[in-house]
Amino acid sequence: MVSPYLIHLFVFIAFPVIFSLLLTFNQWNIIGPMEWVGFGNWKRVFADRLFWTAIFNTLIFLAIHIPLQIIVALALAEFLNQNIKFKGFFRAAFFMPVVVSGVVVTMLWQQMFNYENGVLNRLLISLGLGKVGWLIDPDVAMASIAIMATWKNIGLYVILFLVGLQTVPKQYYEAADMEGASHWQKFIKITVPMINPTIFMVFILSTIGGFSLFIEPYVLTGGGPLNSTLSAVLYIYKQAFEYYHMGYSATLGVFFAFLIVMVVILQKKFIERDVS
Repeated sequence: MVSPYLIHLFVFIAFPVIFSLLLTFNQWNIIGPMEWVGFGNWKRVFADRLFWTAIFNTLIFLAIHIPLQIIVALALAEFLNQNIKFKGFFRAAFFMPVVVSGVVVTMLWQQMFNYENGVLNRLLISLGLGKVGWLIDPDVAMASIAIMATWKNIGLYVILFLVGLQTVPKQYYEAADMEGASHWQKFIKITVPMINPTIFMVFILSTIGGFSLFIEPYVLTGGGPLNSTLSAVLYIYKQAFEYYHMGYSATLGVFFAFLIVMVVILQKKFIERDVS
């Protein structure tokens, strides 16, 4: 009865993990045999400036993406939690980008970000403003990707926040109304504390999702301009499938996974300390 699960566990989880750990101590270009290098790949990680640039770029993305996603998702969930018309339509509309292929969404935004004929720059020109190099300016490109990624994923977190909002007892709001509290006061003093577990879950999911940033820079910029949008996962992919450094790519992947686990643990401790 458990054999299908055990086969799946071994083929798709245990074997890839063990093989990846083995690769970290070898050089391998897929075609030829493996060559044992010991800790050579690990030493290279700490001396690889481009990899640390990719880590820094990913952190910049997270610094923009996570606060933006939480604020916008919570605001939209609060809006959908009110007694409004066409509530079902709005919920479906906000969730639609989540189920659309990431490549399709990225290509759509690529056209919108186009410097010469993009919708966004045309809108700026119509307002009497200058064009913005959304994807060609190193200072703007990562922020542009963060905005696009937020739009792509916002629907999922709107649903999560909406579920959290609907679990808040209504008598709390009724008591606040009797005291003359404003909508903003009720939101800060009642809503936010009551949905802290949901906020924490969204924060963690957004962090993990942000660290896996790949499709957006791969399709939009290829990591440019000047490596300003080179994410860690995109760099790992390039090492494996463009340069065929499979051993080094596996080492980067294992090291990056360890970083993600450490960041999530620190986030959990920090948030739990603030809540307590």
